[in-house]
Amino acid sequence: MGYYDDMYETERKQRRKEAGFGKLVVTSLTSAIIGGMVVLLMLPAISKSGYLSAIEPSSVAQAMGDSSTTSNVIAQPISVSVDTGTVKAVEKVENAVVGVINIQKVTNMWTQQTGQVESGEGSGVIFEKKNGKAHIITNNHVVSGAQKLEVYLPSGDKVEAKLLGSDPYSDLAVLEIDGSKVTTVAELGDSSTLKVGEPAIAIGNPLGLKFSRTVTQGIVSSLDRSMPVDLDGDGQPDWELDVLQTDAAINPGNSGGALVNIYGQVIGINTLKISQEGVEGLGFAIPINDVKKITTQLMQDGSLKRPYIGVTPRDLTNVPRYHWTETLHLPDEVKAGVVVMDVQEFSPAAKAGLKQYDVITKLDNQTIENGAQLRKYLTLNKKAGETVDVTFYRDGFKKTVKVTLAQQQQRN
Repeated sequence: MGYYDDMYETERKQRRKEAGFGKLVVTSLTSAIIGGMVVLLMLPAISKSGYLSAIEPSSVAQAMGDSSTTSNVIAQPISVSVDTGTVKAVEKVENAVVGVINIQKVTNMWTQQTGQVESGEGSGVIFEKKNGKAHIITNNHVVSGAQKLEVYLPSGDKVEAKLLGSDPYSDLAVLEIDGSKVTTVAELGDSSTLKVGEPAIAIGNPLGLKFSRTVTQGIVSSLDRSMPVDLDGDGQPDWELDVLQTDAAINPGNSGGALVNIYGQVIGINTLKISQEGVEGLGFAIPINDVKKITTQLMQDGSLKRPYIGVTPRDLTNVPRYHWTETLHLPDEVKAGVVVMDVQEFSPAAKAGLKQYDVITKLDNQTIENGAQLRKYLTLNKKAGETVDVTFYRDGFKKTVKVTLAQQQQRN
């Protein structure tokens, strides 16, 4: 019984629903007719306003779904401009970046025959062209030990290079080649105007000439890093190299290549990276302002003329604490300095009265904490023949002497 009552009620609801739908259809048709008449009446005014002319016929057809029109439309390729600052910077300088090939003599241990082989490959930057010659900046460690040097040009030509000068402390060298095939010379910028965070572009030959003139991009991460350099392998820094830090990828073979700003100017010469496991984005370049000063002297003299004091230094911090008081008799306030391990005979230090186990703490009131700082201060601030005030401790007493510096012999 309940089943039929339910069906009845359902049929009655369905009739009411159909009646309502009919009214809705009538209302919609009436509204459409009225709307169409309004548009027709207003069409002349709309046409004069320019709204209709702003719509292309093809666009209208596509919007209306007219397949006869849209089927004739041909897709056109889109051209996107990529003339960004980075692209322009690279285009400006990339052909001034070259490969440097270090060729050394090797003797076969079985046949005892000697031949020349490629010992290594690095990068270089052409920075000058005059009088038919071109000059190239690279790293000292790229050319070190070479019996012969070749330069691989962007054109694919290989030319023999002459070493004009090199310096192991600053890790710079200058080469000279025939300039007839050189088409591009890099513009050297001003590293003193750099700011942390500005773009930096590294160009060089990572892993050799197979990847010549590879471009990587990052930023200038720091302006004032000093990296300790151990030249003689004794575990003690011999020099502190002032460098720019960047996170642009620098890999073996990039050495001597260009670090470039967004204007295509060379702001540094790539020299090294920290490659410890788990460390990324720590690359370093010699600031171009330092490069300019050093290369000028290398081209003139073949080496840097450094003043010579004549002591064998050892960092106080590398001496066991026991000897600070028992052997050196240092007061508690001395926390760092340079221990004189040896004084060369007839040297400036010997003539001034410095002795073994004296502990140097200042040069001209400039605090000296290690041997690398001692060499760096003398190199950057003094010349042979000038004097320097040396403050040191001997047997617990603080003393000062004047030392007249001599000329250091070129390091091989």
